[in-house]
Amino acid sequence: MNLNLLQTVACVTLSLGAMGAQAQHALTVYAGYRGGGGFEQARSPYQSLDLRGSAAGSASLDWDIDAGRQVQLFTSYQSTEIAAPGNGGGPLKLTVSYLHLGGTNFFEGTIGRGPYVVGGLGVTWMAPSERGLSDEFRPSMNLGLGYQFPLADSVALRVELRGYATLVNSETNLFCSGGCVVQIKGQLLTQAELLTGLSFGF
Repeated sequence: MNLNLLQTVACVTLSLGAMGAQAQHALTVYAGYRGGGGFEQARSPYQSLDLRGSAAGSASLDWDIDAGRQVQLFTSYQSTEIAAPGNGGGPLKLTVSYLHLGGTNFFEGTIGRGPYVVGGLGVTWMAPSERGLSDEFRPSMNLGLGYQFPLADSVALRVELRGYATLVNSETNLFCSGGCVVQIKGQLLTQAELLTGLSFGF
């Protein structure tokens, strides 16, 4: 992983840990399905390069800041593929991962129960599996709605629908290694994900 990204993760984690020993925390592990997203080829053949929908795994770490709000560190991982004419016309396999810092706000004012809105800002990491191709990092955000069902003391079920938006240049090259596999045009890469997870308070 890129050294700057590791340093960023470490700084964020240490900063959140310094918010106070009295804060309540929750770790949530999600399984989900992510769909949507793609690029438009900027050179011949001019065609849409869609990301295949597939399963995704996610996790979040939450810190309570008051009775109804939490700070959240969120990550999500998907293994997918796109058609890549510059790669001989065959599919290009890659992973699309998000790392975001944001928060949750429970509508009823009580953390751990009922509906909430969630969101965050951070980075998208796109990593092709083919050797010799470069990884790509782009700024991104997520926004979603969720509902939390308490199951037992310190255990709850979360159901969420999140949308992701990744900022890309209007015309740029991706996954370059000497030549470039994909030359795209557009402003945003958008995806949507349905998640179900178990949340453990501590």
